[in-house]
Amino acid sequence: MSDPIVTELRDTLDGRWADLRRQAREELSAEWMLAPNGLSIAEHRELTTKSLQRIADEGYGRVGFPTAFGGEFDYAASCVLFEMQALGDLSLLVKVGVQFGLFGGAVARLGTERHHKAYLEDIMTAKLLGSFAMTEVGHGSNVQALETTATYDDSTHELIIDTPTESAVKTYIGNAAKDARMAVVFAQLRTEDGTDGTDGGHRGHGVHAVLVPVRDEAGNPLPGVTIGDNGVKGGLPGVDNGTFAFEQVRVPKDNLLDAFGGIGEDGSYVSSIDNPDRRFFTMLGTLVRGRVCVGGGSGAAAKKALAIAIRYGSSRRQFSAPGAEQENVILDYLAHQRNLLPRLAKAYALSFAQNAVTERLQELQGEGAEPDQEGQRELESRVAGLKAVTTWHALDTIQACREACGGAGYMAENQLVQMHADVDVFATFEGDNTVLLQLAAKGLLTDYKEMWGDLDAMGMVGKIAGQLGDRLVERTAGRAGLQRLIDTATGRDDDSATDSLSWALSMFEQRAEHVLETLGNRLRKATKDNAFELFNAAQDHVLFAARAHIDRCVLEAALEAHEGMTAGAAKDLLGRVLTLYALSSIEQDKAWFIEHGRINTTRSRAVTASVNDLCRELRPHALTLVDALGIPDELITAPIAQ
Repeated sequence: MSDPIVTELRDTLDGRWADLRRQAREELSAEWMLAPNGLSIAEHRELTTKSLQRIADEGYGRVGFPTAFGGEFDYAASCVLFEMQALGDLSLLVKVGVQFGLFGGAVARLGTERHHKAYLEDIMTAKLLGSFAMTEVGHGSNVQALETTATYDDSTHELIIDTPTESAVKTYIGNAAKDARMAVVFAQLRTEDGTDGTDGGHRGHGVHAVLVPVRDEAGNPLPGVTIGDNGVKGGLPGVDNGTFAFEQVRVPKDNLLDAFGGIGEDGSYVSSIDNPDRRFFTMLGTLVRGRVCVGGGSGAAAKKALAIAIRYGSSRRQFSAPGAEQENVILDYLAHQRNLLPRLAKAYALSFAQNAVTERLQELQGEGAEPDQEGQRELESRVAGLKAVTTWHALDTIQACREACGGAGYMAENQLVQMHADVDVFATFEGDNTVLLQLAAKGLLTDYKEMWGDLDAMGMVGKIAGQLGDRLVERTAGRAGLQRLIDTATGRDDDSATDSLSWALSMFEQRAEHVLETLGNRLRKATKDNAFELFNAAQDHVLFAARAHIDRCVLEAALEAHEGMTAGAAKDLLGRVLTLYALSSIEQDKAWFIEHGRINTTRSRAVTASVNDLCRELRPHALTLVDALGIPDELITAPIAQ
């Protein structure tokens, strides 16, 4: 019989899509979710392709696609499934993400009904494998400046796809080196209508996505398409990342994914969104699911690493206390507890934040959702910050778990070293983390106008003075349960209650608000002449403001989930876990809290003592907390975790 505390904690962690998670635990077989050690790159790639096909055969390729065209579940469910699949081979996870999330998602979200009818069934069943060709040698984060061109020839009703420079070569593209037969290519769209007298009489309309066949049925590159292989990478050996270059490749006009802008019958450009910047960011906003998935997938990998390390720490013995008959279990040492348990607590908190953004994604982008520009911008800002925080947490946690397992952790059979190598790139794909934190900070400082994603300071600083007074940032802390916690918080000079969630939440609130307000004060000094220099000089402050805000969002989401539980042992245990998360975060930022008068030195020492006490208190529950994560035993093959 299962432990009722484990069951209740797991149900709380599983959230709205608990049924899908349970189904995935039962059906995602280790036979095709894991890869054996020692494979060559060619063997690993071949196995990954076969496993992708197996996932499609099981019907999982349909999750998140429009039901009218054979899709299943809802849009955000695909993010949940991505988390579950991250408990297996991460090469397979990324391959799945490229095929169904990026390639298929672009067709579904940027295309129209004719594209859906023509392609979605073959994409969902993996009969048509594809790539998402956005990144170029010269441009990664700055998508708006991509150099690949898509020029409309009105005489033939075709688009001509061209790679005009070496820096315009598409690179790091998943599925490109081996499998893709078609690519969604992001390019600068140019037409002859309304010429502004530049570029040979063509007018540019910004970046658009075009479906471009790249291989024939036999797997050979099509005329004008040059395909390269990125070769050996630091991780993800089963993913065939490669390059695309195009030389005057012609495709039908209908291959333009024209949900937000297209070419009319008379050859003129048409769009329901007049402003090109707003159109560009609206288009990219529909693809925010990718960042939600990357954050959730990396968080799931961190949980698996914690499960391996904590199980090992619960059985591995080293050294003995005087008079003891046998050596101590290493998880009984406070230093080992401190290494793993605060990270486990953070994994719990991040899970609830991930659930919250996934639910919000469904509300804003699910079938039948009404347009909500402000809500969409707020979601994009929060997802950007959460993706950065979660992927960095995953890298830090997996490395800590590897070290906690000593030499055994370095053995490939124990799964940790490959996991760390694979997760490494999560910090830079779907957006470089540092750039994403700047984007998140800008979302806090502006009113989400059409230029929200351009990091040019002039678009931001002009509106700050009035906005801060109006408290632009959306506050979730006003909800009744959380507000009660803040209302009962002890003051900054009170040396008691340092293990109180109410006090910790108050500290998170004060830190986020103070950092944002002082950043706004710095940027108020901007003029036309010094705006860039001022923003550039404040980037450390910008990044800290974003992190402080995301930390607050994470704690608030976790506390809302906690508030929703039925009173009892499971809720009490989760409360202690979340307290450990909050206090360990405050402990890491002690310098800021002391420098800004939020805590005194006595309370600072008390925070450390409380973290120690919580680690000792949670030690007997460590395996319970690991079991509640819901990782299928067959996916944890590490001998040290058995």
